[in-house]
Amino acid sequence: MSTPSSAPSEMQFFSTLIRYGSFSATARELNVTTPAISKRLSLMEARLGVQLLVRTTRRISLTPEGEIYLEHSRRILADIDDMEKLVTRAVAAPKGLLRVNATLGFGRSNIAPLISQFAKRHPEVQFQLQLTVNPPPLSEDTCDVCIRFGEPPDARVIARRIASNRRLLCASPAYLARHAAPQVPNDLTRHNCVGIRQGDEAYGIWHLTSAKRTETVKVRGSLSTNDGEIAVNWALAGHGILMRAEWDIAKYLKSGRLRQVLENWQTPPADIYAVYPQRHHTAARVRAFVDYIVDAFATGTTSQLKHS
Repeated sequence: MSTPSSAPSEMQFFSTLIRYGSFSATARELNVTTPAISKRLSLMEARLGVQLLVRTTRRISLTPEGEIYLEHSRRILADIDDMEKLVTRAVAAPKGLLRVNATLGFGRSNIAPLISQFAKRHPEVQFQLQLTVNPPPLSEDTCDVCIRFGEPPDARVIARRIASNRRLLCASPAYLARHAAPQVPNDLTRHNCVGIRQGDEAYGIWHLTSAKRTETVKVRGSLSTNDGEIAVNWALAGHGILMRAEWDIAKYLKSGRLRQVLENWQTPPADIYAVYPQRHHTAARVRAFVDYIVDAFATGTTSQLKHS
């Protein structure tokens, strides 16, 4: 089967259709009629000799052939985009849409201010900031750069370390006055622990390491949330022991409103990374933004440790 000259246009059309999730939404985006979208898809499927989508009255879903077509289309379109930028030297000037994902609290207090500063320097870059509890899979093409805690499990992506970060155990002086501070990890089972339901880690299971010794503790508590800021406020109010990122509680430890416990025990590493697909490594907007946030944390010009 020969490849028609319209193939890139068809790939872009199909990627847009999947992104918007319906014929009507795609028609609005492309400023055409819904029947025109349906006809164009039918012509594509007739040319390829396969069905790409399963259509129902309410939704569309990919067939196995559609999944293959979408995956390769996205990669080819990204390669074409990067090639054109290299040829025209557009790679030298950051511009275009940049979709950034970050976690709720860290994104709100640290990444959003950095985007504001970067946007003033590079007005030709348009930002979309999405805050979520868990980082999305980059394979879903929902973001260009993901700011996440801990190294990504996928070695096929580029991960640049932004800053070191530890998770610390802490509690308010009022709570520790009522309850003896834990001396060993197993003591945590007798404490009220503030729970945070985030990420893929098993809820209520804390892993602590000292030298070469590692202990796993199942903790319990009367309060839990998926919002880190709420959890910190509960710890400040004396409700129990909290495990939280150092960036989020440093000012309270410094002021004495929270006190660290089990100081000689370390939790699993949670350094902060900027993660993006290999195909974006030549995109000026991605490289410039990642360089900017890395430098901001290195020089202390970010709102790092100045939290809401």
